[in-house]
Amino acid sequence: MTAAIDPFQALRQGLKRRSFLTRSGLGLGALALGALEQRAFPGNGGPGQFRRETSPRIKSIIYLHMVGAPSQLDLFDYKPVLQRYDRKPAPESFIEGKRFAFLRGHPKLLGTPYRFQKWGQAGTWMSELLPHLSTVADELCFVRSMRTDEFNHGPAQMLAHTGVNRIGYPSLGSWIDYGLGSESENLPGYVVFLSGVSPGGGRALWSNGFLPSVHQGVEFRSQGDPVLFLKDPPTIDRARRRRILDRVQSLNRARFELSPDREILTRIEQYELAFRMQASVPELMDLSKESELTRALYGDGEFANHCLYARRLVERGTRFVELFNASWDTHGNQDSRLRANCRQVDQAIAGLIRDLRQRGMLDETLVVWASEFGRTPMLQGKEAPDQCGRDHHKEAFTIWFAGGGIRKGMSYGHSDEMGYWVADHPVQFRDVHATLFQLLGLDHRQSTFRFQGLDQRLTGVEDEAVVLEPILA
Repeated sequence: MTAAIDPFQALRQGLKRRSFLTRSGLGLGALALGALEQRAFPGNGGPGQFRRETSPRIKSIIYLHMVGAPSQLDLFDYKPVLQRYDRKPAPESFIEGKRFAFLRGHPKLLGTPYRFQKWGQAGTWMSELLPHLSTVADELCFVRSMRTDEFNHGPAQMLAHTGVNRIGYPSLGSWIDYGLGSESENLPGYVVFLSGVSPGGGRALWSNGFLPSVHQGVEFRSQGDPVLFLKDPPTIDRARRRRILDRVQSLNRARFELSPDREILTRIEQYELAFRMQASVPELMDLSKESELTRALYGDGEFANHCLYARRLVERGTRFVELFNASWDTHGNQDSRLRANCRQVDQAIAGLIRDLRQRGMLDETLVVWASEFGRTPMLQGKEAPDQCGRDHHKEAFTIWFAGGGIRKGMSYGHSDEMGYWVADHPVQFRDVHATLFQLLGLDHRQSTFRFQGLDQRLTGVEDEAVVLEPILA
């Protein structure tokens, strides 16, 4: 009869040849393991992989991605000339040789049905649909000359987040978490919240790609357990959990001695972080500790709570928080959906900016508001006000920033008088990425990871990205 096999026998025997290192007075094995851990994976609270080239102007980023593309022409980019040509046939140059997602034939132009007025000392034009955000207009820095190469949601979202229009590449948040590490020992360095439907790009938008998997975004939920599988089973108390984890970690470290694979270090840290999160996450998600005045500042609803969670996360050292809100895809139902979406996010975003400012955190936190592309100045659907909309538009759209390192109350670049083309200072997402790296003290050209024989960069290995120096304070 065959004797029972110890499942760890081979592992132990494989270690015999190396055990003298870890047991020697010099402790060479332990030193080697520690050095490899530090090089391969920074871990929470540890140093990152990229050297800071300049003094950082910010510590953290809150990125607000409006999934589906809000109409810049109805929110931020007022075009009086377009108003005069409302419901007139679009110029031939707008459609000749062009591809659109849904527009067919010869469409008409569509002016905005919403009232615009100037706000703040800078006299920034803003729509009546954003009454709360308008009151903090002097905190905002608009880039009105964005363009992109993709006009379908999934590829455009991938391009905006990873610099590439296909899956398999790290997201912006993953690059930053890998490059700088986290300031928090008890929370992830990169956290994601979702409200509304999932984005077309799916979880690839917060993927680690070819970076160590510990740097992928951790999705937090508003209802139920904030993080799936974080709680222990009913029969497992915290002390027992610690004993089990110690045993598992000793096996992981033994395996790493035999096969120094970076993902083993990732697994070790993920287990440890999950253990610490069991104590830190419930406290983080308990909004009852916020004052009634603070809660009222953000308003009600899921997205409002996400904005408040974002502030609490960066307050505790999380490096990058992204809030996805969907869906802003308005083809034939723009009025009802745009109004509803603005009501959902307007007060919450304004409240976030005010809260960060009054806590002295806005100067070290950058808030980014963006989408994957914009909306056409041409009408899609029926002409009735409640049945018309706009198609996807990649040639000109608007994003904005607020917070540390950014000039306030200004606009950079413009679209033309119809809002169709960029008129000056065109900006791509790789330029935005380079600028965010600059604010964090990083040189995007030196922030690389060797993969498939190339020193990969978020901003690409071919196309040159430009830091938006004019918008920096």
